[in-house]
Amino acid sequence: MTGWGLSATQFAAIAIFVITYVAIAIGRMPGLRVDRAGAALIGAALMIGCGVLPLEDAYRAIDLDTITLLLGMMIVVANLRLSGFFRIVSGWAAGKAHHPALLLTTVVVTTGILSAFLVNDAICLVMTPIVITLTRALDRNPVPYLIAVALASNVGSTATITGNPQNMIIGNLSGLSYGSFTAALVPVAALGLLVTILFVLALNPREYLTRQRLPAVSVPVHHHGWLAAKSALISLAMIVLFFLGQPVAKVAICAAALLLLTRRIEPRKVYAEIDGQLLLMFAGLFIVVRGLEHAVLTKDVVAQAAHLDLGNAAILTGVTAVLSNLVSNVPAVLVLKPFLEPLHDPQRAWLVVAMASTLAGNFTLLGSVANLIVAERAAKDGITIDFWTYFKVGAPLTIATLGIGLFMLS
Repeated sequence: MTGWGLSATQFAAIAIFVITYVAIAIGRMPGLRVDRAGAALIGAALMIGCGVLPLEDAYRAIDLDTITLLLGMMIVVANLRLSGFFRIVSGWAAGKAHHPALLLTTVVVTTGILSAFLVNDAICLVMTPIVITLTRALDRNPVPYLIAVALASNVGSTATITGNPQNMIIGNLSGLSYGSFTAALVPVAALGLLVTILFVLALNPREYLTRQRLPAVSVPVHHHGWLAAKSALISLAMIVLFFLGQPVAKVAICAAALLLLTRRIEPRKVYAEIDGQLLLMFAGLFIVVRGLEHAVLTKDVVAQAAHLDLGNAAILTGVTAVLSNLVSNVPAVLVLKPFLEPLHDPQRAWLVVAMASTLAGNFTLLGSVANLIVAERAAKDGITIDFWTYFKVGAPLTIATLGIGLFMLS
């Protein structure tokens, strides 16, 4: 036993868990060239190596449905991007906007809808260069439009299980069907997108409060017609099957397999779009959290946490939002799992967690991977999105949308 009344195994589990989560929160292990994926993998290996979790239990801890769903969606989105489908949609939508406020609305709505079904991080990778090209062609300040991309991707992704990685995990843990999840959270996402437009408009008056009309510009749209049509049709069929109650992981990986049957795209180009680091991080985190559950979070310990009253939607929203900003949303969802399972209505609690963990990502520039993708991609084009410029829009928007979500789910 240790001085705190813990066994050596329990002490090791807590130490490994804390170190892993700190590394994930700050993005690296101090003094080492180890990123989030590496930290999760090292933490998982230590849980096994220190005897906290048997190897067989570690294998079972990995949620293969989530990994399969994420992999399938990555391949689907890769085909849509490589075919030029996103450029076609964005170019068409932008052509209808003849005023800066209408252009902003187009950017927010397009980003939000695509993020709802096709993973927000991937949509940010696609939309950021399109918005940069478009705003430069129109001689507009790209920063508020790019911030809108990040905000809308998070808000829109709240709507469905396939909107973001944490929702994928929640979909599998909660047992909620795709249709039930969407029916509960689409109103939150839709109202959230409207509020996003209003906040960006109000906080950037010089850009949007003008009578100036936008000139008609021609933005080059390179695409493969047949491949774009094929990718769009298979994606649409996939989404329909989601709503018909088919297992989402099975549908996604089958759609991905169909899209790999092509003569037009070299496989290496599709594989280059797969975020292997994210898949590794997921696998490692599943094992790290399971190790903590196995050694420390016994039924008695979880029962003692009942005084937190996580069945109260307001408290659960606050805890989830704070935790998501401390350690990121995916790790936050995983660590909340053992505390939600004993609740009277765990499915409702999972919906609250899905809403809060996603919308909380808008609070700061560091709050979600989607935000960082937009900022880093913009920086490569010489566009700076600094912390405070983002924060003055993101922080109040987060508070407003969390309030909306809490009200609608309560």
